[in-house]
Amino acid sequence: MGSFVTETSYKTQQQQQRLIVTSEEFEFQRRGFKLGSLLGEGSYAKVKTAFSERLNRKIAIKIVNRRKAPIDFQQRFLPRELSILQNLDHPHIIKLYEIFNHGHKVYMILELAGHGDLLDYIKLFGRLPEDRARKMFQQLVSAIEYLHNLKIVHRDLKCENILLDSKNDIKVSDFGFSRLMLEKDLSSTFCGSASYAAPEVLKGTPYIGPPYDCWSLGVVLYIMVYGTMPFDDSNVRKLIRDQLEKRIHFSRRKAITDECKQLILLLLEPNVKQRGTVEQIWQTDWINNIIQPISARTSITYEGELNKRMTPPKPGKLMKENSVGITYLAEYATLKRSTDIIMAGIPPYSSE
Repeated sequence: MGSFVTETSYKTQQQQQRLIVTSEEFEFQRRGFKLGSLLGEGSYAKVKTAFSERLNRKIAIKIVNRRKAPIDFQQRFLPRELSILQNLDHPHIIKLYEIFNHGHKVYMILELAGHGDLLDYIKLFGRLPEDRARKMFQQLVSAIEYLHNLKIVHRDLKCENILLDSKNDIKVSDFGFSRLMLEKDLSSTFCGSASYAAPEVLKGTPYIGPPYDCWSLGVVLYIMVYGTMPFDDSNVRKLIRDQLEKRIHFSRRKAITDECKQLILLLLEPNVKQRGTVEQIWQTDWINNIIQPISARTSITYEGELNKRMTPPKPGKLMKENSVGITYLAEYATLKRSTDIIMAGIPPYSSE
């Protein structure tokens, strides 16, 4: 008898699940969406491809399950992300076409960036030639400048959140940690990924949003041209110390121009007041492709090399997900993708 009840309950549960799925599929059909493949899935959200009959194009659908999502995320971060995305219109920021609710789920209809993210691209093809890196970085900076002009800070800039379209043009995505900030506003929410975070954020002090974004831009640029992280982030205390001492290693084996190094140093400046701004980035020689002849160059190394007794820092591995997080909120912006299984972290290069 007990076994019969259990089997009946199981069948009833299956039928209910099927009704929910059928209801969701009907809603998609009613709205003119033809569902495609699964792009990624997390503990309470997933992303699927679809075709929109109204837009006559392929799109991405981000589905958030309210029953599984943390309350803080539902009350603070999701409404903020949706509010900000609805008011953005920039060629290098992912577009939000539509939002709707159905049952206990929220559906975000987004622009589809068909070539994955920047991290996968670098893992597949290696570090970028400077000309290609310059084009991508210019697009990225234009998107961040647009946000900052609207008093919006992203606060989670990293290669995983920089998507590529079919032409390999940049599309900034994932605004789960973004917020409106006035010029002198300080934030005390320490979110994002440790490997891209500025020292003031890692130290737990209230911070200004735009300089945080600019530090992250410096990390992204370093990854573009070197194919690895600028700092070893396996130990947060050591990471902060390396950041504050400007221990940025520029490999002799992987040569880049002095102009590019100068821009990296400008952005990875631990002193917030001296750190480069978006406006200053546009004035640099590298971004404007004003490159000195090799004969006129000087050798630039990380400033820590002024102390010859200092051991060159060990660069960090380029990983899909970093084991060191700032807060549990980092999960909000993360979707587990099938590429995580295929793409492992590449070994750090030597200090030659």
